[in-house]
Amino acid sequence: MQNQEQINQLKNTVQALLDEARQQGASAAEAGLSQENGLSVSVRLGEVETIEHHCDQGLGVTVYFGQRKGSASTTDLSPASIKETVGAACSIARYTSEDDYAGLPEKALLQTEFPDLDLYHPWSLRADKAIALALECEDAARSFHAEISNSEGATVNTHQGIRVLGNTLGFLQGYASTRHSLSCSVLAQRGDSMQRDYWYSVARNADYLEAAVEVGKKAAERTVRRLEAHSLSTRQCPVLYSAEIASSLLGSLIGAISGGNLYRKSSFFLDALDTQIFPEFIHIYEQPYLKGALGSAAYDGEGVATKTRDIVSDGVLRSYVLSTYSARKLGLHSTGNAGGVHNLTITPGQHDFQALLKQLDTGLLVTELMGQGVNMVTGDYSRGAAGFWVEKGVIQYPVEEITIAGNLKAMFKQIVAVGNDVDYRGNVRTGSILVERMSIAGE
Repeated sequence: MQNQEQINQLKNTVQALLDEARQQGASAAEAGLSQENGLSVSVRLGEVETIEHHCDQGLGVTVYFGQRKGSASTTDLSPASIKETVGAACSIARYTSEDDYAGLPEKALLQTEFPDLDLYHPWSLRADKAIALALECEDAARSFHAEISNSEGATVNTHQGIRVLGNTLGFLQGYASTRHSLSCSVLAQRGDSMQRDYWYSVARNADYLEAAVEVGKKAAERTVRRLEAHSLSTRQCPVLYSAEIASSLLGSLIGAISGGNLYRKSSFFLDALDTQIFPEFIHIYEQPYLKGALGSAAYDGEGVATKTRDIVSDGVLRSYVLSTYSARKLGLHSTGNAGGVHNLTITPGQHDFQALLKQLDTGLLVTELMGQGVNMVTGDYSRGAAGFWVEKGVIQYPVEEITIAGNLKAMFKQIVAVGNDVDYRGNVRTGSILVERMSIAGE
């Protein structure tokens, strides 16, 4: 009840801002208001490093004078500050050039139904309890193996916030959400070989976090297994992306089919709608209404209703990812993706990770990527990588200081399997992904 009262108060503030924008001559306006607070505790080598309590708020407004647009923001929610902020946005709008595509979303596309998506689970975590949890996590990592030589520490974060969005089309809605996490990173040494790795757990409900001991053990296990890594000779071979990094492939897809890159003609998937871009078994879709999921939302950053929808089905690109502005530039309608996608999911296959290793047979298992070597215009792909060399379905030894390369158009079509080892810790849900052939540059 107290939470709903706070949301209502913030709604009143946003409505007052919209009314002020109208009074200052704006033909249309939209505003977003957020209030957030949380606790972050870090420990290292058994000692407390940081304890941070944070509390933030911010208000942003965009006004339109016909097709001219101006924006301003403030952290002061007093009536005088709101009036001044609106005035600043209006002043900017009066002097900007007209943009035929600027403006609020189409009213018919705005969300009118607001189901409870189970996003709010506050964690009453005192600093001393957070310290104990972080220490438990790091201790489990440091005691896991004699070769764990140092630690970058363990961190516990808890966050809760409220966001309210409104516009002069009559949309005014807000919701509360939480996000909690636990992470650990350690170093291991064997002779001259030193390696670092990490693990983390994140959830909206703290009850669903992995146990602190398990997070620490996984961080240590991942670190030790990388010791005595070496490079590979240059070659071509199959590549298996582990689930925790396979999401980067889908991130590249979303970048290529996002409205901004499309209307700027800086995408390797220009005019690819309704064409085959993956094998027929690939199905990629959004699930914005999953209860308690990290990417769930009933509406996007403009108030447009989100939808459970196919982006790729039967390997065919069915839809782009568009905000109102980019959609207008392309002569289309918003897909409810201002601010990004919502629980992007690729349908998993039948095989678990071990079965995928057997299907890989002899090739590279990638567990870490470095750099940003993706050319969104051409699809050329080249990234630093580390992982493990696999022979006859069995991991042989760790590898590092290599580069994997290809072209994303070809890589997407050469996906031969998606695992059922789905990583649920982010906004992209995928299992491990096996690509038939890529180039490896090494020694």
